[in-house]
Amino acid sequence: MTLWITLFIIGVLTYAIRLSFILFFSHIDIPTLLQRAFRFVPVAVLSAIIFPALFLPKGTLALSLGNTRLLAGVLATLVAWRTKNVLLTLVVGMGALYLLQFLLG
Repeated sequence: MTLWITLFIIGVLTYAIRLSFILFFSHIDIPTLLQRAFRFVPVAVLSAIIFPALFLPKGTLALSLGNTRLLAGVLATLVAWRTKNVLLTLVVGMGALYLLQFLLG
């Protein structure tokens, strides 16, 4: 029961934090420069999550053809660039990763 109470409290706190920003910034005019800077936040966060997984799979830099995550990531990037389809990018990237791990692992 303690686990469920903890998860509920964490969920409520997360919701409250996000709601506070929405309520706070809904009454304030954000400068144009700051609005343009905010557009780069999702890309920066996603890059910070993805790049270490691709380039540092075991804690060290791996830029070889044996790095299946990097190869699948490059393929997924090409699919995303050509099709602009998120679902297709995920399917191709994950499929390539599983196939490469099966063949090379």
